[in-house]
Amino acid sequence: MLRTTLAGLKLHKSRYVTTVLAILLGVMFVSGTMVFADTLNASYEESVMGSATSVDAIAVPSQPEPGSEGAPEEPIPFTGEQLDDVRALPEVSEAGGLLRSEAVLLDADGRAVGFTPPAAVGLEGVSRFSADEGSLPSNGDEIALATSTADQTGFAVGDTVTVLDAEEEKRDFTVTGLVEFGVDPSYSFGGAVVFDPDTVREMTGVTGYSEIDARAAEGHTPQEAADSVTATLGSGAEVRTGEEYGLAMAENVGGQTEMMRVALLLFAFIAMFVAGIVIYNTFAILIAQRQRELALLRCMGAKRGQVFRSVLAESVVVGLVASALGVLAGVGIGMAGATFGGPLLGTGDAVPVVVTPLAVVVGLAVGTVVTVFSALIPATRATRVAPLAALRTSATAAGLEKGTGWIRVVFGLLTFAVSAGLVAVTQMADLAQVGLVVVTAAALITFVGVVVLGPLLVRGIVRLVGVPLRKVGVPSMLAVDNSTRSPRRAATAMIALTVGATLITGYSVISASTEATMTTMLEEQFPVDYQISPQFSMEEPESEEAGEPQEASAEGSEGAGNTEGAEGAESPADGAEGSAEADGAEGTGGEPADQEGGAGEAPETPVMPTVPAEVVAALESQPELGQVFGRRSATVETDDDRMAFVYTYPGAEIGADLTSDVVEGDLADMGPGRAVVAEGHLDGVGVGDTATLPSENGEDLSLEVVAVVEEMQMLSGVTVAEEDFAKAFPEVDGNEMLFVRAAEGADPAEVRDAVYTAVEDHPTMQVGSAAEMKNQFSQILDIAFYTIAAMLGLAIIIAVFGISNTMALSVLERTRESALLRALGLARGQLRRMLSVEAVLLCLIGAGIGIVLGVVFGWAAGASVLPNMIFAVPVGQIAMFIAVAVLAGLLASVLPGRRAAGTSITGALASE
Repeated sequence: MLRTTLAGLKLHKSRYVTTVLAILLGVMFVSGTMVFADTLNASYEESVMGSATSVDAIAVPSQPEPGSEGAPEEPIPFTGEQLDDVRALPEVSEAGGLLRSEAVLLDADGRAVGFTPPAAVGLEGVSRFSADEGSLPSNGDEIALATSTADQTGFAVGDTVTVLDAEEEKRDFTVTGLVEFGVDPSYSFGGAVVFDPDTVREMTGVTGYSEIDARAAEGHTPQEAADSVTATLGSGAEVRTGEEYGLAMAENVGGQTEMMRVALLLFAFIAMFVAGIVIYNTFAILIAQRQRELALLRCMGAKRGQVFRSVLAESVVVGLVASALGVLAGVGIGMAGATFGGPLLGTGDAVPVVVTPLAVVVGLAVGTVVTVFSALIPATRATRVAPLAALRTSATAAGLEKGTGWIRVVFGLLTFAVSAGLVAVTQMADLAQVGLVVVTAAALITFVGVVVLGPLLVRGIVRLVGVPLRKVGVPSMLAVDNSTRSPRRAATAMIALTVGATLITGYSVISASTEATMTTMLEEQFPVDYQISPQFSMEEPESEEAGEPQEASAEGSEGAGNTEGAEGAESPADGAEGSAEADGAEGTGGEPADQEGGAGEAPETPVMPTVPAEVVAALESQPELGQVFGRRSATVETDDDRMAFVYTYPGAEIGADLTSDVVEGDLADMGPGRAVVAEGHLDGVGVGDTATLPSENGEDLSLEVVAVVEEMQMLSGVTVAEEDFAKAFPEVDGNEMLFVRAAEGADPAEVRDAVYTAVEDHPTMQVGSAAEMKNQFSQILDIAFYTIAAMLGLAIIIAVFGISNTMALSVLERTRESALLRALGLARGQLRRMLSVEAVLLCLIGAGIGIVLGVVFGWAAGASVLPNMIFAVPVGQIAMFIAVAVLAGLLASVLPGRRAAGTSITGALASE
């Protein structure tokens, strides 16, 4: 039987070509993902370990224990005396300190770079960092940039850059080198600039060291050096060997790589699922076509078990060969991803591609197992072929087609009903993130229903669209008839395309709906044209001299909404997400997470300066600007130990200039002694109640609640009148943010010039507009959509291979029929056109059902996450999908059509 199986594979190898391609593509995605992720992880590790292991011991100040009485809020930097003590250790040959603060770097247009200032670093003595290009600065006129900062700004070695000192005075420096800080989270968020030690002290006022690096003396191990440093610095330091420090950081970034690996493997799973459908359909058709051959084997004494094992042996051989090719292709894809995609993810220079035995074994195992599993049902069918079938005069696939009984109909309708019920639950109940899981489950159940009722769907749709096609010509009429002859086969072939079309359409609906929702929020709930906010400082200044310009509003910084204001100007995804106001605020109610600013290692108490009064005056003097008003914020702790965020908007009329959807009450009633509260911000407080808030002056602030508004909109937390806010928080006397509205009829270009003119002497002011954020947000969504669509497109390609394979096998089965049509006068071109229409019909049915399901489940998924989502159907993208389906059908029919048209008429008729 084994020789017979191998001989059959060799004889009919062309029938497995598209099946091999389907498996190859799926395995390629699996292996390619693993190779890419392993290479990326190795690159990260090399980047981290390369810097960390250049020294033997690394000491950083200890983080204070949370809640410890009398403990400092921030780590205490090392002193010069402590650095000298480390240098004097007999286990240490040399040691150096790293000075770190912040410095404002200006770009080519004279504006501050980034949402937060880059870290200002001084390297005194030995350090784990060195120049990747050029050299480190050696005097007060030189500077080095982090490679990430250089990439962001476009500066290079030899350029002149401008940096603001502690008094915000401009100083020019020559770039002498670029430093690769790798994936260290302390520097990856805002970038870094490097000065010589004396200059960084002069520029920022920093005095203490945030890190001490040491090399072990000859005859001593790194661990001995680290132990001696620990003993010297005491409990105020966390000391590790360079290798331990590097491994800990590599583990941290490795977690990000694993998340990427899981996400990519999800797409690989989809590809393999679609490939499994193609494999099943191929083996099902082949078994149906080989009834006579299998029956002849049975007549010659082959047992059912031998026939079953024979078919599985075929699947094992096909699976192994295709998987091996897929692994090779996957290594190539992984190499390409690491070469071109790695630098975009911060890996720096390319590292050798990592191909682990696990990536090879998993690729081979996944492809082979999926192939064998997909062939189980066809193999079982093969055992049921009666020996008497060998006496029939022809072998057809008639056995593949059976009637659609009422049990299948009932079961199919039941799956649709269950799926509809699950979708209804996600819309009626607040399931939060679990809603996405429920919607996914509903979609999978629906796919089962489509498989079960597929033959009925094919018949119904073909009869509907076949009415006009029958009038086009004989080839189209024959194609319609052929499509309904084997509806189960057609349904099995189309389901692969349906899965891919559903996923792409669903994601496009989510993307379009999210964009429409955010656009509406920006336009309707953010009724200003520009916002201005200071650059956000990530750390407390060490000294009064260095910190004075940044301490204008410590309380304002605690309001956390401050961070979001500036963030909104830089990042539309963050700003629009909360409430669609440009400051992004208050979607989260300005909760403490805002204070993190997105940097994993940032201190807990960031400082947010206020907008200078002269900027306000300059804006108000511009005739192109109609209105300028500000925002101030503070936080208080309520009686139930919750943080309440208090806001006021000097110069704005609540209910007119600033609005939100009202749950109850009237915004027009806002005034002194009254407050507007966001829903859920103060438990148990409604319209007419008195909200009591503690204030900094020791007196409780009692306010009558006149309106409750929805969360995640313009007005968040507790909004109070300016007079009440000034009384409760007298220290907060500056605006953390300004909102600017253009004068009626003003030219947009002139308005923009007026805004930038007003802030030209204050380069640290961040300027953002709703229109610019909308465009940036749209670009982010578009990039995400096309990236995901490209990955899901692989499933579409595999599905098209499946349809092509179905057409090719169908042509083989209908060889005599095609010859008879040719004998009756059907031209070669008409025969090819008939097969093209047949393939296009199959692709359109699969894509059409997928588009409908994608729209439904895309809406359900989006609405389960965004309760106020504005539903949008991307008509243009769907039209493109339909065009792709038509093109796919035409391509799928090319080779089968050529084969059918090239077959000899007399030879085909005589062979039967």
